[in-house]
Amino acid sequence: MADPKELTSKELAILKKDIVDVVSQKIQSFIERGELHLPPDYSAMNSLKSAWLALQSTRTKDDKPVLQVCTRDSIANSLLDMAIQGLSPAKDQCYFIAYGNQLTCMRSYHGTMALAKRVDENIEDIFAEVVYEGDTFKYKIDRGKKEIIEHVQSLENIDSKKIKAAYCVVYYKDGRVRTEIMTIDDIKQAWKQSQIKPIDEKGNIRAGTTHEKFTAEMCKRTVINRCCKPIINSSSDSYLFKQAVRRSEEIAAEAEVEHEIAANANRTVIDVDPVPDDGNGAYEQSVKEEPLNSEAPPPPQPKQEQTLFDQPPF
Repeated sequence: MADPKELTSKELAILKKDIVDVVSQKIQSFIERGELHLPPDYSAMNSLKSAWLALQSTRTKDDKPVLQVCTRDSIANSLLDMAIQGLSPAKDQCYFIAYGNQLTCMRSYHGTMALAKRVDENIEDIFAEVVYEGDTFKYKIDRGKKEIIEHVQSLENIDSKKIKAAYCVVYYKDGRVRTEIMTIDDIKQAWKQSQIKPIDEKGNIRAGTTHEKFTAEMCKRTVINRCCKPIINSSSDSYLFKQAVRRSEEIAAEAEVEHEIAANANRTVIDVDPVPDDGNGAYEQSVKEEPLNSEAPPPPQPKQEQTLFDQPPF
């Protein structure tokens, strides 16, 4: 296959009509039939416009336009997944990655947070921190629930090679608190499930990997997503929403974080994202520019099944 050339404005217009306009109509039909309920402050049309602009500059790791490399159905389905989950690339909640000729909408940590808050409107805030050797860190367990009592940290303690643990806290408007704490051994065990194999046979973080370069942020990502995943999965929302979330998580499990960070320093999304689902969920925390145009090796071919875009109306 010859290297694709840049699309002309006329070709982009035709592609937009064939994909974006069709996805827009599909979303509208879901809404009209009561099969999809989007957040009141979410505009699917605006998000589709933002996504289309992002896709025009999104390229594979081989510097090829994804709009030419990826199949029409995969582009449409990635846009549909984005809209059904109520995500917006303009808010850094998602971005797009090519797996071979398949385009995928990947949820960022902003998107995971947005989904958790969408599922439970009583959530007020979510944050995570890392515990280093030398920190004063105390928590208690009351009826099986953990509560952080004290965490005092000095600048001298901050060393990615001396991380002891990470924790995530979800604050609710009614005063409830949900806390997740993971030791560094717990976190490394979760990372062992990642497709990029950031942990070697001796249990050390492999040099040169994203986990080694941004260890603290990857620790936060992991513990936050573990904390948020049960909240998102508890959603009683529509079948469409659950299916879009599940598709995103399944594909995320095959993500190559290396390509997302290293390949594209010219993009301006703040995050260290795509999250290889470690089986417990993984979350991300903002640290540097996050690429919108990267490619991971194609995952093992799944069994052929209908995608959201291919499904007939219910």
